Amino acid sequence: MKILITSVLVVMICGVYSESCQAKQIYEKQDPPRVLTEEQSRRAASNYQKYCILCHGENREGYINDHAPSLRSKSLFESGVPHSILRPLSYGREGTAMGGYLDEVGGPLTLDEVWDLTYWLFWQSGAERKKLTESPVLGDADKGALVYQQNCASCHGKNGEGVNAPALGNQSALAHNKDEFIRYAIEHGRQGTPMVAFTDVLSQQDIDNVTAFIRSKASGWTLEKIVLRDIPTPEEYVINPQNEDPNFTLSEGKFVSSEELNKALIAKKKMILLDTRVTSVWQRAHIEGAIPFPYYKELANKVTDLPKDVQIVAYCSCPRAAAVHVIEKLAELGYEKTAVLYEGIFGWMNMGYPVTRAQSTDAKGNLDSNH
Repeated sequence: MKILITSVLVVMICGVYSESCQAKQIYEKQDPPRVLTEEQSRRAASNYQKYCILCHGENREGYINDHAPSLRSKSLFESGVPHSILRPLSYGREGTAMGGYLDEVGGPLTLDEVWDLTYWLFWQSGAERKKLTESPVLGDADKGALVYQQNCASCHGKNGEGVNAPALGNQSALAHNKDEFIRYAIEHGRQGTPMVAFTDVLSQQDIDNVTAFIRSKASGWTLEKIVLRDIPTPEEYVINPQNEDPNFTLSEGKFVSSEELNKALIAKKKMILLDTRVTSVWQRAHIEGAIPFPYYKELANKVTDLPKDVQIVAYCSCPRAAAVHVIEKLAELGYEKTAVLYEGIFGWMNMGYPVTRAQSTDAKGNLDSNH
């Protein structure tokens, strides 16, 4: 009789507090991905050191520049391999410093190299894959908005724009990630980062609601295909070659402000602009006249067509790390007339200064020029 009464009470309590009495989500294990050969693993490790450590850190710890996430968190690789890793690595995150590294969009890696790097990161993490469904997570986005503002906005931004953590409202990320990937991150957090697990903080219904709210940020997004521009040739490197050099006042001996650079461009001063991001994001938008000069290139070969007697200004989007890296390497090669755009290209654009944007095609193949 005691057992029956206790059972009835539990049912009654759960009826009143249904959200806190839900069973936690159980995820099945998924078979691991393929094992890399020694050569594939060596090449992937080398590519990580060449392309990724500037923002994600030498030991994959993340948050070195531009809130780049940790790439050693087990929960990420439990739920995210392959596509939630492969797709941003291939195509980038539009609106962030993360460019696309796949050669089809102007990056330096082949598809095989992107796959190998994805799996190398997985094996380095020590994770065991979990099986996620393609089904949507059903929740109340309006209720989720309230929970989000109370628990997530201080780090991820009031509108998901990212403050000191990744931008959850990024439309390319939402297009690539399934609902359960988002939900898993909220439940389990990201080990080794400030992102805690909310499975014992929020009810399962609240986690569903927040997932639905984050998913709602993707509404209205349409994929566009970028029409790749021709890479400038050496005779196009110098802007206004017949005119005078700019006379910049550099802070800390190396930084030029967006305001001062814009004035020099309006005055048609002679200079070279280096876009030090991955070439795919140069394709999307760059300061007019800038040439793609990725931070990971071997400069000894790249500088053969780069004159030393012309003012060079480098910029990136993180907002200065890649550009400073390139300028320091140029200094080692004897280049003295160099500067770094202090605010980076995002700061430049946010201040209202112009960029040349890519041409794109819509779903029907119609050309859309965005300048």
